[in-house]
Amino acid sequence: MTLNRVAYELESKIKVDKVTLKGPGVLILTGPSSCGKGEVASALSKVMSIPPESHLSMGEILRKTFQRAKNEKSYAKLLSDNYKISSNSNIFDCIDSTDELSKKVLNYIPEMQAYFKRQDMDKFTSQLDWLEFCTMNGLLVPNRWTQDFIAAHIEHSPEFKTHPFILDGYPRTVKAAQHLIGFLRRFNIPVIKVLHLSISKQEMLSRATKRGRADDDETSLLSRYQFYIENVHPSVDYLKTELGSDAIALIDAHQPVYKQIGDEKIFDLEKSILNVVASSLRNLGVSRMTVKDLLDQLTGSHKC
Repeated sequence: MTLNRVAYELESKIKVDKVTLKGPGVLILTGPSSCGKGEVASALSKVMSIPPESHLSMGEILRKTFQRAKNEKSYAKLLSDNYKISSNSNIFDCIDSTDELSKKVLNYIPEMQAYFKRQDMDKFTSQLDWLEFCTMNGLLVPNRWTQDFIAAHIEHSPEFKTHPFILDGYPRTVKAAQHLIGFLRRFNIPVIKVLHLSISKQEMLSRATKRGRADDDETSLLSRYQFYIENVHPSVDYLKTELGSDAIALIDAHQPVYKQIGDEKIFDLEKSILNVVASSLRNLGVSRMTVKDLLDQLTGSHKC
């Protein structure tokens, strides 16, 4: 038996069930709207044995912030003491108050009073009330809050200082990237890798149109892509300057796979996402053979 044959037989018998990231660190996924960040992050969490609660998206953090502030006194105190956000602070008279914000809140008073089953919210609406209402209704919160909620969530969770986690869709501006890097350095949390998922404007429009969401009209979508060009892309450039080029991986998020059904070719979303996951894993230093084993296991779990 030749050496090559022995190596082949060994490879056919050795299967890698999982890989893990050692020690503290954050894996950042960024890119334009509709590039598949959430799906890729979820798949990476599974194959790298990262718990679901360690996959942090902005939407999930906003939901957890007002829920934890209601249920955990220590978390509510942290928000109040360190970040000046509390249920006792009136949105009309606090550090975040502006004429524009007050006008926006007042426009939603009838809906808020119905949601909270409370009157006189035109006189007192707490910061956390406004956060909850915005989160549950898809409205933007004050810019300061997004970076502070990320920081508060990590600061209040000891596991993020000792175990790896994924940050999905953040930072989105240079200012947010500066704040994040400063915060991570303060707590000695390294950046494992920045995975910059890339798709064209046309592909973003195509994907978003197929989702069929109410807010996915062409004007809104073009505005989001312009935001990506003007804000998200420069934030990645900043991270590259701060962390070094080796810390950034540009991933082609458009790697389509089609399946033949009769005479028609049908887009296979699951396999297309797995192609992007495979590219991400290879950029994290995982060997091609191991990547294949991991993805075989992932597709197998999807079928069960």
